[in-house]
Amino acid sequence: MKLLVGLGNPGRRYARTRHNLGFLLLDRIAEARGIRIGDDRCESLVGRGEWEREPLVLAKPQTYMNNSGLAVAALLRRFRGADLVVAYDDLDLPFGRLRIRSGGSAGGHRGLASILQHVADRDFVRLRMGIGRPPEGFDAVDYVLSRFSPEEQDSLDGVLAAAAEAVEAIVLEGPVRAMESFNRQGPVRGS
Repeated sequence: MKLLVGLGNPGRRYARTRHNLGFLLLDRIAEARGIRIGDDRCESLVGRGEWEREPLVLAKPQTYMNNSGLAVAALLRRFRGADLVVAYDDLDLPFGRLRIRSGGSAGGHRGLASILQHVADRDFVRLRMGIGRPPEGFDAVDYVLSRFSPEEQDSLDGVLAAAAEAVEAIVLEGPVRAMESFNRQGPVRGS
């Protein structure tokens, strides 16, 4: 079983912000796989389905980004033995760039830091989705909580499609093969 957690913040205020890229990806996958994300459990909105006979749980933590670890720990207790995959936005990658890795540090991402604080096994798979650095003089917190620029919005569908393909590769081929395929690609542009 794969437990795919997309990081973001609950509520309409944050719905289409850069920090909610993980939620947007889960919405994309849920729609394509016919999964309804709506069961309220483990401090998350959860949906269950399959991907080529592989059981799949999609989860959107409702604890707000900085406390994501509380929800992820509860999900791992509920879905014992599930392989954890966490998808989230990353300031250190250019917009549209994807990176898959297992293990490592939080790299300054507070949601991931919370997960590392609450989860014993740190070798889970991470799908980092680049949002780029804020413009000069723009606070990083304000930047991640802001909406995408018009240019980014034009490319967002293509970015989410590529990220969904990366998740498919993780689920069906394993993280090593997915890394080989997706970590070499440049940023996704256009839809």
